Amino acid sequence: MINNDNDAACVFYRQQELINKAEDLVDTVLKYSKNYLPTIARLCLISTFLEDGVRMWFQWNEQREYISYSWSVPLFLGTLFVIFNLFGQLVPCVFILLRKQVNIAVYILFGIVCLQTVAYKILWDFRFLLRNFSLAGGLILLLVENKPDAKSLFAGVPTLGDNKPKNYMQFAGRILVIFMFLTLIRLDVSVLHIIVNIVGTALIILVAVGYKTRLSALTLVFILTILNFFANPFWTVDSNKPLHDFLKYDFFQTLSVIGGLLFVVALGPGGVSLDEHKKRW
Repeated sequence: MINNDNDAACVFYRQQELINKAEDLVDTVLKYSKNYLPTIARLCLISTFLEDGVRMWFQWNEQREYISYSWSVPLFLGTLFVIFNLFGQLVPCVFILLRKQVNIAVYILFGIVCLQTVAYKILWDFRFLLRNFSLAGGLILLLVENKPDAKSLFAGVPTLGDNKPKNYMQFAGRILVIFMFLTLIRLDVSVLHIIVNIVGTALIILVAVGYKTRLSALTLVFILTILNFFANPFWTVDSNKPLHDFLKYDFFQTLSVIGGLLFVVALGPGGVSLDEHKKRW
């Protein structure tokens, strides 16, 4: 009995040692990426809006005819929809990259997400609805990152203090971003899917409650990146086939959620988290 207790204690301490080493590695990554991690996060986050805006230009007729047919409205309303989506996505993305009028740009992109959710009837598609929630979460985190006191992010040690609205925004963004991973869970008995389901579920729970947040979020970034390249290789499909557009859309949406998770890594857990409460114990 004593030996069993000793063995269990040894396993526990080894696990803790591995986790501590992993967290040290994350701190090292943040230390050397502090000057460009927020930029990478922003670029990833807006990638789906850039891709969709460009697609509006190259699929002008198809998009306006789809809206006109699916909603039984005149063609000119479909044309207005395409024009709004074209400029309403590309222009805010440029301002976000330039870090000019970021809040206004984010609010416009929020509007685009809501408009497309209704226009493309995503409300009735649970999988795509969750992905749009994830996009919204990433945009919320972009608003948090753009707050005046977010300068400490570039030192890798953000300090939110007692700014409750900002803490709650960060919490909401963190919760919404992880919805993306729920769309990847499959009821499959293959070993790979079982491992992905178990590990992924554990990680999103950790991010949700804000425990080992940076390590969990960065691990999700690596998992999603690998899955994205294997599951959505749109570059291998002929551009004239519908599958090309579907995989491309999926690829850039996943990339945007990766951007949201990178903001979680950069921003940290925020005030509403177990990590933050541990500091007060």
